[in-house]
Amino acid sequence: MASYIRAISSEWLKISGPGVWIQLILSPVLALLVGMFNRDPGELNPWHIIVGSMAGVHALLFLPILTGVLSAMVCRYEHMGGGWKQLLVAPVSRIAVYCAKFSVVILLLAAAQLLFLAAIFGAGWYHEVNQPMPWDMLMTSLLGGWVACMPLAALQLAVSTAWSSFAAPLALNIIFTVPNILIVNSVTFGPYYPWAQPLLAMIPSEQDAFGAFVVPLQTLMGVILGGLVIFFVIGLLYFQRKEV
Repeated sequence: MASYIRAISSEWLKISGPGVWIQLILSPVLALLVGMFNRDPGELNPWHIIVGSMAGVHALLFLPILTGVLSAMVCRYEHMGGGWKQLLVAPVSRIAVYCAKFSVVILLLAAAQLLFLAAIFGAGWYHEVNQPMPWDMLMTSLLGGWVACMPLAALQLAVSTAWSSFAAPLALNIIFTVPNILIVNSVTFGPYYPWAQPLLAMIPSEQDAFGAFVVPLQTLMGVILGGLVIFFVIGLLYFQRKEV
C-alpha cells in the first residue's frame, strides 16, 4: 500500500499542471453552451432534457477522447528519455505503478464529471428551471458515465504503455470514437462498444429511447465491468512483462 501511495504521488506530480485542467474543462464548457442555447426545456422533466442534450455532446465524443488523452499523458513522461527504465528499476512494484497510473486517470475523469455537474447547474440557472433537481437521475447519469469510462481507460492505458508515440494512441482513440454517432443506436453493437458506453450510461432513462438506449442499465453495467476486468488484466500482464 505504501508503494502504491508513493506511486500515485509521483504520477500526480508528473501530470499536474495547467495543461491537464484545460483538457478537463473543455468538454463541460462546450456542453454548457449546448445546454444554454438548446431549446427551452419547458415544464416536462426539464432537468432530464438538459442532462440528455448536454450528455449528447459530453459523453458521445469528448469524454471518450479525454479518456484517451489522459491515458496517453500518464505515460508520456516515461516514453521520453528512457523514463521507463528509470521508473521500473526503482524500488516500487510494477503492479503499484500500473495501478497508480490507472487511478490517476479515473480520478481526473471523476473531476471532469464534477465539472460537468457544475455545467448542468449553469444550464438550469440560465433556463430558470424551478423544478427540484432529480438527484437519483443525476447521480445515476454521472456515476454511470464515470464507471463506463473505466474499461476504455484500461484499454487506452494498455495501448499507451505499449506504444512510445504520444500521437498514435490518440489517433487510434479518435478513429474509434467517431463511429459512436452510428453505433450508439445499435442494440447489437452499442452496449459492447467501449467508446459508446459512456453515452449509453449517461442518457436519462426517461428520455425517449431507441436503439441501444433501451438496454437496461444493469445489463450495460455488467458488460462494462466485464470489459474493465478483461482490459485491465491484459494491460497489467503486459506491463509486468514489459522490457526495460
